[in-house]
Amino acid sequence: MKDNFTSVVLGHLEYQLQVKKLKPLTVNDIRCSLRKVDRFCKAKGLQKDLWQLSLQEYIQWINWLQEQKQTAKSINKMLSHVRSLIDYAWQIEKVDRNVLDGFYLKEPETTAIYDQLTIEEAQNLVKAFGKISRTERRLRAVMLMLYGCGLRTLELCRLSVNDIDLDRQEVRVHGKGDKERVIPLSDPVFSELLVYLRDRNSKRGPLFRTEIKKTALGNKDVGDIVQMAVARAGLKKTITPRTLRHAFASHLLDQGVDIGVISMLMGHRSPSETGIYIHAQEKSLKAAVFKMTKESE
Repeated sequence: MKDNFTSVVLGHLEYQLQVKKLKPLTVNDIRCSLRKVDRFCKAKGLQKDLWQLSLQEYIQWINWLQEQKQTAKSINKMLSHVRSLIDYAWQIEKVDRNVLDGFYLKEPETTAIYDQLTIEEAQNLVKAFGKISRTERRLRAVMLMLYGCGLRTLELCRLSVNDIDLDRQEVRVHGKGDKERVIPLSDPVFSELLVYLRDRNSKRGPLFRTEIKKTALGNKDVGDIVQMAVARAGLKKTITPRTLRHAFASHLLDQGVDIGVISMLMGHRSPSETGIYIHAQEKSLKAAVFKMTKESE
């Protein structure tokens, strides 16, 4: 659907892309947030530009989002996008103040509960796919990257062939907030990835593609692969791609790897997500991954 955005909104999006150097995916995320509030305003008959809305009118929008079961975290993300637009409007003298300045929803302090995986269980999930056929090797490589690198689903889907540094035995990961990090590939993971790349026989494009359309894997594709592995391994736990990421971190921690190193490998935005941050050098990162990953034969 085509957006009927004003020149100010379009200018703001262009500013984010060209000046702030945000990636197109992030700018599109901002566009989606602005589109949502714009549609709400039209539905409510509010004939105003987004930067002209009062705080009370934004609260009406927030209440509506909550009725739609949107989480506080999701709403705060959208508020951040709208707040950024109003800041831009203020800079070009379209508005006197930002009514959303400092306004956010308090997020509930909840701790996510994961089904824990032992190292043996995680390896059994990888072993669920064999090494004989190209299809099996492809599925196995997906599982190895999820568990052996602790990737988020979207990070795995975004990987391209060019993100694999064969000389340095590393993978460049495009994480949240357009932040990139480099993760060393252990010998077992790297050797199987080399076989997969040989099977794939292409030096460009998405690292992992769908079988038929040859497009990048999506979230559902990755989830389906994990569920196939769970079924084959006969595990009765609730396991998702996120479970494998969690296992990556917990198994490193169990083997005495510094929590600051784990934070870097996980690509956390703040040390509080994993614990106290301790700076680690490149050799520490490599030693950490090599210590945890064992060959799944």
